Amino acid sequence: MEKVKWGVLGTANIARGCTIPGMKLADNCELYAIAGRNAEKAEAFREEFGFKKAYTGYDALIEDPDVQAVYIPLPNNLHLKWVKAALNKGKHVLCEKPLALNASDAREMFDTARENNVFLMEAYAYLHTPYIQSLKKDLADGIIGDVDYIESAFVTQGYKEDIRLYKDQGGGAMYDLGCYCTTMILSMIDSKPAFVKASAEYSDLGVDLMTSAIIRFENGVRASFNVGMILGKDTNARFDRLYIHGSKGCIRSDVEYNQAGDISYNIFTDNGVIERKISVPQNYSLETAQLGRCILNGESPHVSSDFSIKNAELMDQVFKEIGY
Repeated sequence: MEKVKWGVLGTANIARGCTIPGMKLADNCELYAIAGRNAEKAEAFREEFGFKKAYTGYDALIEDPDVQAVYIPLPNNLHLKWVKAALNKGKHVLCEKPLALNASDAREMFDTARENNVFLMEAYAYLHTPYIQSLKKDLADGIIGDVDYIESAFVTQGYKEDIRLYKDQGGGAMYDLGCYCTTMILSMIDSKPAFVKASAEYSDLGVDLMTSAIIRFENGVRASFNVGMILGKDTNARFDRLYIHGSKGCIRSDVEYNQAGDISYNIFTDNGVIERKISVPQNYSLETAQLGRCILNGESPHVSSDFSIKNAELMDQVFKEIGY
């Protein structure tokens, strides 16, 4: 099979623990180059994962003519600069979520991709899974009737030292976790937000530790979400929840975002309870393989530019409400 030569722009934890292992599983991906600010760390990644090249500095990687696609797991405040730099060098880009700090930046990035005739996709691995496809099919089939309310939550542990604690790096619960809830809600509701109200608790460093929001869509559906970095420090504690209410029943799921393996959700109707059991592969392999098919076979990105901009616009409304 033809493979896309990938470069990874950064040695972040999500790259090491999630995305690069997923890239190794994608049959159309070649781990070609890794770049880091620290030469020793970049070389360690090369040896650990089998990259052909290791670069010190990000410019060196995007200048390599053999690199076809770039994955960017850098801090949120660096996305605009390096996404545009890679796109302007003719590289396809998979950028870690959230793609942009605001909708204006997101539009600028997608405009740059179109100008250079390359693909740009925001990295929401969970959106590629059969779990999401199954949920959307059940809603489309009307198994719980007309949807009138959706609730999502994603709450994790507090952090001692982390980029998520700092405003100048795009930190806070909304950027890190809220984008999952907003994309989940927007995936299930085909309408535009008409009303948004939100509030937040802030840290001493000026980022939101916990944010709650309510949304009413133009079609009358309502939604709410809660996100936070408030659970016990230095634990793996987290809380994930999805609840979808309809005129004929509801769907409840405690599946973690990006969870793999044999997972399930329950459908409650007057006829009883249905348990959907779904086998989900490593999420991050799915997004890499899909963007690879876009590059090689002309598919359209599963996480589209329109969807990413729509999500960024909703997040902008929430940020305005909470005064971030």
